[in-house]
Amino acid sequence: MSEKDLGMRAAGAKALAAYLRQEMSSGRLSEGMKLPPERKLSETFGASRGTVRRVLQDFKARGLIAQAVGSGTFVQAGVQAMVEAAAIDDPAPAVETSPAELMEARLLIEPLMPLLIASHATASDFSRMDECLVRAESAETIEEFEHWDAELHKSFAAATHNSFFLQILDLINDVRERGEWGRLKQQSMTPERRKDYEAQHRALVASLRDRDAAAASAAMQVHLRQIQQNLFGV
Repeated sequence: MSEKDLGMRAAGAKALAAYLRQEMSSGRLSEGMKLPPERKLSETFGASRGTVRRVLQDFKARGLIAQAVGSGTFVQAGVQAMVEAAAIDDPAPAVETSPAELMEARLLIEPLMPLLIASHATASDFSRMDECLVRAESAETIEEFEHWDAELHKSFAAATHNSFFLQILDLINDVRERGEWGRLKQQSMTPERRKDYEAQHRALVASLRDRDAAAASAAMQVHLRQIQQNLFGV
């Protein structure tokens, strides 16, 4: 990524954080109000979805907003006084990771999640997985499929009920939203490969629903290794 692109991302993050501070301090964003979707914030402020998530995560950690999977992001009670007292620094710059490095890390990290999912996942978690499966399978473009593919893997992280995995998946999705990953996916995707991915997703969710952590972990490794093979031929 060029220095110009990095500068634009940093500017977008600063603009979003400044907007939220100003709107909360003025009372225009008050208790219970719902923030625009991440995609809309990304478009408005010229920041990647991952950058938007990092800004929102910072505001969430300070108790200014609350997030509910499938419902959205909402302003917390007493936010006007809290934001005036909080020293909210600019978000950290995006981590620069190549698609090849991303796949290496995913193969190490994501197969660990099923053990926690098997222990902690709720009916709501499985409902979100099912929604992502259906939306991905009905996607009419590769971009739409990629979005719901990423959301499915994020739903796995959410189902661990461990904030570390959610933060890692946010970083993973940030890399996936960059141009290089998209170009590789466009070049490698065929109707047959997409059907393979969809079948692997279904098998993975079925193993998780059965609380079979070993089978789900093995299915995750198979899925990620096929993606790696299709993208890089290794």
